[in-house]
Amino acid sequence: MRSLADNKTATALFAGITLVGALSACSSPATGTDSSVTGGAPATANGTYTDGTYTETGNYTSPNGAEKVDVTLTLESNLITDVTVVGFGESPNSKQYQGQFINGIAAIVVGKNIDKLSVDKVAGSSLTSGGFTKAVDAIKADALAK
Repeated sequence: MRSLADNKTATALFAGITLVGALSACSSPATGTDSSVTGGAPATANGTYTDGTYTETGNYTSPNGAEKVDVTLTLESNLITDVTVVGFGESPNSKQYQGQFINGIAAIVVGKNIDKLSVDKVAGSSLTSGGFTKAVDAIKADALAK
C-alpha cells in the first residue's frame, strides 16, 4: 500500500516535468548569438518569385505605440540578395531598437531563401522583427503576382 507521502512526491514530480516541458516549448532555440533566423510556416508557402527589388511597409506595436519600418528586398531565384530597412521610430527607445535591427539584419537574411525566412530577434530588437515579417509577407505576395 502506497503512503500519502509517495502520492504527493509522484504528483509533485509529474507537475515539475509538465512545467519544464511547457516552458521549453515557449523558449527560443539557443543560437549562440543574439540574432536568430529560423524556419517557419511562411505566409505564402513555397512559391516561385519573380526576380526584382520590392519595397513594403511593416507595422507593429511597441511599448511606445504604433511603429513602422520600410523593407526593401532584392530577390534572385527566391534568394534574398540585398536588404534595406528604414525605421520611423519617434522615441529614443524606438530609434535605438530599430537602429540595432537595421544594422544587423543584412548579415542574417542575405543569401537566405525567402520561403525559409523567419526572423525572431536581431541585435536585441525583437519587436521590430514583427514589422519586418509583415513587410516580407507583403513582398512575397507582390513577387508572386508578377
